[in-house]
Amino acid sequence: MKAPVPRPRDHTALLVSQVSTEQDVFALRRHAKTISQAVGLDNRDQVRLATALSELGRDLLRPGIMTAAFTLQQQPPALQAVLQWRDDRTPSPDSLGAVTRLLPQTRFEKAPSLPTAAARANRFHGGRIEISCPIPESAARDLKAEHVLALVESASPTSAIDDLQAQTRDLIAALQEAHAQRDELERLNEELTETNAGVMALYAELTVEHKDVVERYGQEHELAITLQRTFLPATLPEVEGADLAVRYLPATAATEIGGDFYEALATPNGLLLAVGDVVGHSLRAATVMGELRHALRAYAAQDHPPHVLLQHLDHLLGLHQPGWTATVCIVLVEPGNARIQVANAGHLPPLLMSPGAAPRFLSEHGALLGLGVPQPAATSHELEPGSRLLMITDGLIETRSSDIHDRLHLLGTTASNSPEDPEALCNTLVDTFGKDPEDDIIVFAARLHPPALAQPERTDPAGSGPRAGPPSAFTAPLSSVNRD
Repeated sequence: MKAPVPRPRDHTALLVSQVSTEQDVFALRRHAKTISQAVGLDNRDQVRLATALSELGRDLLRPGIMTAAFTLQQQPPALQAVLQWRDDRTPSPDSLGAVTRLLPQTRFEKAPSLPTAAARANRFHGGRIEISCPIPESAARDLKAEHVLALVESASPTSAIDDLQAQTRDLIAALQEAHAQRDELERLNEELTETNAGVMALYAELTVEHKDVVERYGQEHELAITLQRTFLPATLPEVEGADLAVRYLPATAATEIGGDFYEALATPNGLLLAVGDVVGHSLRAATVMGELRHALRAYAAQDHPPHVLLQHLDHLLGLHQPGWTATVCIVLVEPGNARIQVANAGHLPPLLMSPGAAPRFLSEHGALLGLGVPQPAATSHELEPGSRLLMITDGLIETRSSDIHDRLHLLGTTASNSPEDPEALCNTLVDTFGKDPEDDIIVFAARLHPPALAQPERTDPAGSGPRAGPPSAFTAPLSSVNRD
């Protein structure tokens, strides 16, 4: 929704919109690309501004309204984007840090606490983030605010698929530029390695001259990682009787982005939870991941059972991405939260932790997606009130020096003795297994009650925090767990 905005003496208002849904975030990203292109920012700054606003919009997305405003500053020439809200939301350190690294002229201001309710009713409270992008001198000379406003008004609306394709194109462009600069750096290093002691002075000169190549590659890789996060869900659904939590950690040392993803959807058949991993680390792996996740959302709206969803994804992958494979595990929590259906295409098995019982891996397995092999029917499991479900990707537990069965056993023991709260469980597992990961990590946890029995988080008698489940020996049949 567009609205008028006050115009300071040296500012021209270009656009104001409200951001309260994921579709509004897509529109915000599209407006940023259109306006930054109209004012003459170069391609890299266009993508950076659009990515930054998309990341912040998703991170700050709440039921309340947030305002996004674009203004044209005359002196010095700059495009300013401001996100402003009037509640207690704040950006996460990860999102704000990533955006600040991409666009250093980013400023977050949180309004000070106000003394009385009357003061709060009459004065601004909440917070704002301002991003300023200097306009190149060559573009500023001929820049007309009327021309920019006309371009903004004439921009036609687009679909969600168009927005996804635009993000993919930006991701491709960012990775291609990063790869080209990395290759150039490697070529220069090879030439320098071949020199001898007599040309060390030249070596030092070239090192200083091309230092910006190294810094720019790091910035472009940061941009690629931020863009990858826009393919993942912005929020988790709120379903009565289901407490959900998720953690996503990119690999610390990887030079390529990966294809790990997760999904959570409220469907007519129940709450659908999914975790998957496209085999490989590359730009293509990330784009295939995005296609699979959005296809899963579309197929789930057609009320298919879990194993039929896997068969549709397998057919789609073989048809449009031949030669690529992926693992996906789908768990459908039936209405009432008393039973689940599990279908697993080559992924690590989910862990079920029922109150008063030993945790066990649900080791039903089908073939990887992309092989064209029929998937077995989904298997049903009864749930006790308060049961917990854990789904992960292999980056959490796989190491080069450890046996996967030993690591699964350790995972089950750690999870069963962790706090019952899904957020606390995710934190425990990330702290235990997720230090300096060699691969991307997803940890997805759920605690399930029948809706009528859903209770607030319990605390121990001393009020020290969530009550952990009763300690028990981990006796899940690891021998029945297949390797990915």
